[in-house]
Amino acid sequence: MSDEARRWASTLGPVGAWSFDAERLGAADARAYAREVESLGVKVLWIPESLGSKEVFAHASLLLAATERLVVATGIANIWARDPVAMANGQRALADAYPGRFLLGLGVSHAPTITVRSGETWARPVERMREYLDAMEKAPYTGPAVETPRVLAALGPRMLRLSAERTLGAHPYFVPVEHTTMARRVLGAGPLLAVEQAAVLSTDPAVARATARRHMKRYLELDNYANNLRRLGWGDADIANGGSDALVDAIVAWGDAAAIRGRVDDHRARGADHVCLQVVRVDLKAPAALEWRTLAPVLLR
Repeated sequence: MSDEARRWASTLGPVGAWSFDAERLGAADARAYAREVESLGVKVLWIPESLGSKEVFAHASLLLAATERLVVATGIANIWARDPVAMANGQRALADAYPGRFLLGLGVSHAPTITVRSGETWARPVERMREYLDAMEKAPYTGPAVETPRVLAALGPRMLRLSAERTLGAHPYFVPVEHTTMARRVLGAGPLLAVEQAAVLSTDPAVARATARRHMKRYLELDNYANNLRRLGWGDADIANGGSDALVDAIVAWGDAAAIRGRVDDHRARGADHVCLQVVRVDLKAPAALEWRTLAPVLLR
């Protein structure tokens, strides 16, 4: 698996785009957005699957069809949204149609989301993921043999170890740089480590932090993210009331393009193969790829 992980690290490159924008846009605008980020030199676009969003395989297919070389990765496909056979064969269909351009990120989501979405009880996330991966591997399939590269959303040591054992590696989300150091230590040298990093392109501290807190609010209210921060040494006072300035600055990079590049470089120095940069836009009415027009020449050179 480590050889395949290294190949995918090369395919993804040091920096990619992680975006809610593509799922919020209508189909025509999402296609245009994907084409623009591809034209700017972005090699991979990470897309989410959250409550009430586009179905992730249909969404990925739309973006892949609109572009020529862009890799589309899921960050993440929710294992509660479909059974393992549908997940496995959905991946196979896209891998067959777009060889080397689709990476499946899988995740266990969050207790409040699952309760609202399905009425089921969210419990034993590591065991649930292990069982789900077992079932995916047994999924019947009559099409041509294809590569099925996968990563797992992983924060704690147990899920990180599972990602190294059963997939290419890990896709941590909503983490400061010290988590990257820990994750690489747990994963070892071979597995892929693709870390999400939020960023605000603004040099005004008040504007940047207000925008960052708007982004962070829902995550700080979720136990798995809050507990992960506590595991890294952040206290309840940091997590409360939208986050302390120190925590905001640790979770969301802000400043000019060079400052954001510095945060990316810090993750890379600590062992990340790939940083999935999520631009948190100050003006949600502005063109979705506006910040990438400024960031791409600095981040992707």
